Amino acid sequence: MFNKVEKYFEFEKYNTNFKQEILAGLTTFLSMAYIIIVNPKILQIAGLPFGPSMVATIYIAFIGTILMGIYAKRPFAIAPYMGENAFIAFTVCKVLGYSWQKALGAIFISGILFTILTLTRIRKWLVEAIPSSLKISFIVGIGFFLTFIGLNECGIVQLGVKGAPVKPGDFSSLEVILAVFGFIVTIFLMMKRVKSSLLIGILSVTFLSYIIGINNFPSHIISAPPDISPIFLKLDIKGALTWDFFPIILTVFVLDFIDTMGTLIGVSYRAGFLDENGNLPDIEKPMLCDSLSTIFASLLGTTTAGVFVESATGIEVGGRTGFTAVVTAILFLSALFFAPLFYSVPPYAYGIALIIVGMLMMSAVAGLDLTDYSELVPAFTIITLMSFTYNIGIGMTAGFVIYPVIKLFQGKLNEVPKGMLALSAISLLFFIFYPYH
Repeated sequence: MFNKVEKYFEFEKYNTNFKQEILAGLTTFLSMAYIIIVNPKILQIAGLPFGPSMVATIYIAFIGTILMGIYAKRPFAIAPYMGENAFIAFTVCKVLGYSWQKALGAIFISGILFTILTLTRIRKWLVEAIPSSLKISFIVGIGFFLTFIGLNECGIVQLGVKGAPVKPGDFSSLEVILAVFGFIVTIFLMMKRVKSSLLIGILSVTFLSYIIGINNFPSHIISAPPDISPIFLKLDIKGALTWDFFPIILTVFVLDFIDTMGTLIGVSYRAGFLDENGNLPDIEKPMLCDSLSTIFASLLGTTTAGVFVESATGIEVGGRTGFTAVVTAILFLSALFFAPLFYSVPPYAYGIALIIVGMLMMSAVAGLDLTDYSELVPAFTIITLMSFTYNIGIGMTAGFVIYPVIKLFQGKLNEVPKGMLALSAISLLFFIFYPYH
C-alpha cells in the first residue's frame, strides 16, 4: 500500500519521503490554522453565526486541500481567503447593507465563472501571457506580504494611529522576546540544513509559552463540532443576479482570480515547480481545485476559497507532492474535534515562520531589471501595493493596469501580449466598479 502511495504522488521524482511530507503538511497547517477562528470572527460582522461558520471554514479547507492533493498533486493548501472575507463582511454587508445570503450568491456565481474559464483553458492563457518581470514581482510582493503578516502576528509591528499607521511593538514583552528567540533558533537550524526547522521553531515557541505561563495549555482537547445547518445551502443566487449587485460580483471575481494567480506562482517558485518561462506546468489542475472550492464554499456558507500563501511554509520544510496537502487536509478535518489544542498555538509562534518564508522569497528580486522603467514601475507598483494595502489582489490589478500604459509611453505597446491586455482591461473595470466606502 505504501509503495502505491509513493508511486501515485511521485515521491521518487521529487526526492521526498513520508516523514518529510508529513512534517511539511503539519507545518502548513500550523501556519494557517488561525483561519479556523479568524474567518468566522470576521464573518460574524456580516451576520453569520460563529459556530456554523467555523465548521464551514474547516470543511472547505478540508475539501479544497484534499482535492488539491489528490487531483492536482501539489503541496498547496486551500482555505477561505483573508481580504475577501473582510470585503464581504465590512463592505458588502455592513456598509452597503446587503444580506450575507446574497453575498454568498455572488461567490457562487464567481465560482461558476472561474470553473468555466479554467475548463476552457482561458485562465491558463491569461496566466501565461503575464511577463516574467510581473511574475517575479508577485513572488517578491507575496514575500513582503507574508513578512508583514508575520511581524504583526509576533507583535514586532503593531497598528498605529492616523498619520503613523504602524508602530514598533513592545520589545520588552515576553511574546515578542519569544518570537525573536524562535526566529533565531529557526534560522540557526536552517543554516544547519535541518529540514523541519520551521516546524521545530513553531513548536518550541509554543511549548515555551506554556512553561513561562503566557499561554495556557487547553483545559480540554476534544470538543464536539457545532451544527452547520443555519448557513448550509442558504445562499441567495437569484438575489445576486441583479444589476446593482454587478460591482460586488465583479470585485469578488477579480480578487479571487488575481489572488489565486499570484499565490500559485509565488508558492510554486519556492517549490521549484516553475519552468524556464516562469509558468507552472498543468496549472489548470490547481486552478480547477480553487474554482470548485469557491463553489463549495458558497454552498457550505463561507467566502471565496483559494490557495493560501502559508503553503510556502510547508514547501520550505520540504513538501513537494500532493501528499503534503493530504496531510494538511486531514489535520483541518481533525480540528472539528481537536480545535482547542490547535487554537493554543499562539500567533507569535507561527508568525516567525511567515517572516522567514517572506525573507526567502525576496531572493527572486535578483531577476528584475531595475534599469528598465517599463519593468521597474509595474513591479514596484505590485510589490508595494500588495504589502501596504494588505491585499494581494489590489497590488496585482494595479500592476496589470499600469504595465501597458508604461509600454505605451515607450512606444512598445505592440510587445504586450493580448492576454496581458485582457488582464489590464479586467483590472481597470475592477477599479472603476469597486464599491469604495
